[in-house]
Amino acid sequence: MASSLAPDLIARLEALPFSRWHVRARIIVGSATFFDAFGALSLAFVLPVLVRLWGITPAGIGSLIATGYLGQFIGALVFGALAERYGRIPSVTAATVLMSAMSLACAVAGNFGTLLTLRLVQGIGIGGEMPVAAVYINELSKAKGRGRFFLLYELIFPIGLMMTGQIGAVLVPTLGWQVMFVIGGVPGLIVAALLIRLPESPRWLIARGRLADADAVIREIEASRPGSGIRDPGSEPNESRSPNPESRTRATELLAPTFRRRTLIVWALWACAYFITNGLNNWMPTLYSSVYHLSLAQALRAGTFNNIAQVAILVVCAFAIDRAGRRRWTVAGFAAGAALLAMLGTFAAHSVVSVIVLVTISYGIVGSVNAVLYLYTPEIYPTRMRAIGTGAATCWLRLASAAGPVLVGYLVTASGTGAVFLMFAAAGAIGAVAGLGMLETRNRRLEELAP
Repeated sequence: MASSLAPDLIARLEALPFSRWHVRARIIVGSATFFDAFGALSLAFVLPVLVRLWGITPAGIGSLIATGYLGQFIGALVFGALAERYGRIPSVTAATVLMSAMSLACAVAGNFGTLLTLRLVQGIGIGGEMPVAAVYINELSKAKGRGRFFLLYELIFPIGLMMTGQIGAVLVPTLGWQVMFVIGGVPGLIVAALLIRLPESPRWLIARGRLADADAVIREIEASRPGSGIRDPGSEPNESRSPNPESRTRATELLAPTFRRRTLIVWALWACAYFITNGLNNWMPTLYSSVYHLSLAQALRAGTFNNIAQVAILVVCAFAIDRAGRRRWTVAGFAAGAALLAMLGTFAAHSVVSVIVLVTISYGIVGSVNAVLYLYTPEIYPTRMRAIGTGAATCWLRLASAAGPVLVGYLVTASGTGAVFLMFAAAGAIGAVAGLGMLETRNRRLEELAP
């Protein structure tokens, strides 16, 4: 009886038009994602000050950035597993609390070692929030128009990065580096209080056998529509808290024959995309200041152009993705970004104007691929392993993001900035090749893509 009611619940969820209920959920979860982005990038706009204040070497800069990504690696795995067991909402709330509290702690760090440790712990929260939030929003979406619905939510992440840059460029020179961590901490705790009040994902509830709870959430969504009626109470399913045996999964199943190809391809895509974008995002303000000799204010301002470009291109992507498809956009984005970075690496790295223009455009293009990966990855796994699969995939972005800054630090010293841009161009070329193997998911039900 319970298993026969599950398809009916899914059908009702798929039949629902997007409503104010979805908008509210997207705004609240998007607010958490905004401060996730703020926390992830805030260090980039603090570093130019700390380099002078604490005498941090290029290798030390790379280590500080990499440590944050190590924490994010741990967080993606831990909170992905927690989201499968305890639900999407408790997990994303706990991650938001952790990253916000640690942001406030970073504001009072008095030396390099303390900040290094605190960024590691904060990274656990940052790494856990984003993949679970992406899974939750994806599971609320129906097949038709899911790309636009999700990417309009995902747009908040680059907006967060963009606002981080603008706030950093204005406030850090006047109020000091600590202000970035205070801004990242206090509002995040407020958002956490709103998150915990959101309903759980109906798809997760169905996968756990909690059909009455899923029905209650779907009824709430149905009631939010203008002129909506109330379903016949007799259609309400009986509660069943015994999870379907298939709702349990192990991380090793990601590499089982059914999912191995999907998993390996998506891991390669995440690694290539974020090796480029986070490498550029974290290092460019410092390179503008130390290599191209811009003033602190100019360097910070130039660094913000990357995220402005990403927002602009992602708006286009949001309205085109359900027509163009995930695979086509990803391959084209990697190829275009690689071409621009190769131009920089071969003949244009000597000019600061060329660097600013080409880095900004290439970052914006590849940055749109980042958002598509947050849409695509939850689509290729079933509900019972969607958070684990997405969390594991984002681990590769953490590893790549940790490796990128370290390699930039050594390459700048040994071979100059041209070699740095050629390295990023090579990563883009690898990403384009990997993208050819993607499964096209546009306008298909999640249950159809990964039953």
